Amino acid sequence: MREHRPLQITVCMGSSCFSRGNNRSVALIQKFLADHGMPATVELAGHLCEGQCKNGPNITINGVTYPGSAPDAVINLLKRHLPEDNPWTT
Repeated sequence: MREHRPLQITVCMGSSCFSRGNNRSVALIQKFLADHGMPATVELAGHLCEGQCKNGPNITINGVTYPGSAPDAVINLLKRHLPEDNPWTT
């Protein structure tokens, strides 16, 4: 098995992104990680507003920001960033 870099997920918790859905997205991400026994190398963090409110809700995965990340699309977004040889993409 090859080694993978940690999956780094940051969620904007500024008031605009929070009220547009990131309040629900955080819960969905946490549940997905817990339900699938994701490795401890996954780093989930929140951050305050970075001035991209008009594009929100914003989620950043491994340094790439995804604007307009509605809660119903978050799990598929996560799966796109998981290594191809993981059991969680199915």
